[in-house]
Amino acid sequence: MPDVATALANVPDHEIEQTPWGRLVWMVSGRLGNSTTMTVGRCYIDPGQQNPRHYHPNCDEVLHVLRGTIEHSFDDETVRMSAGDTISIPQGVSHNARNVGPDTAVFVVSFSSPDRQVVGEN
Repeated sequence: MPDVATALANVPDHEIEQTPWGRLVWMVSGRLGNSTTMTVGRCYIDPGQQNPRHYHPNCDEVLHVLRGTIEHSFDDETVRMSAGDTISIPQGVSHNARNVGPDTAVFVVSFSSPDRQVVGEN
């Protein structure tokens, strides 16, 4: 059996997904071939922008803010989050994030599936 370094030698280290509101940088996923259990990425939301309201039918999400200030809406609630704040969003809960600060908001998102599915994002 090959060691981890050998197994990952041909795996891209990230995938960038540009959006009208910012970008997603995927670092771990089934599609990248470096996990069979999770998806992990960084999300960048430009000032004054928000990602579309959506939900994940096949996984939970954990969001951890690294920089900036966002309002995260889920179901009928909205929470203000800044660097160091973390939230867990259960599978099937409709949510989105809006950057309410002057700088690009950056946060880490992780999902309990290597194949993160999204409904309503576009």
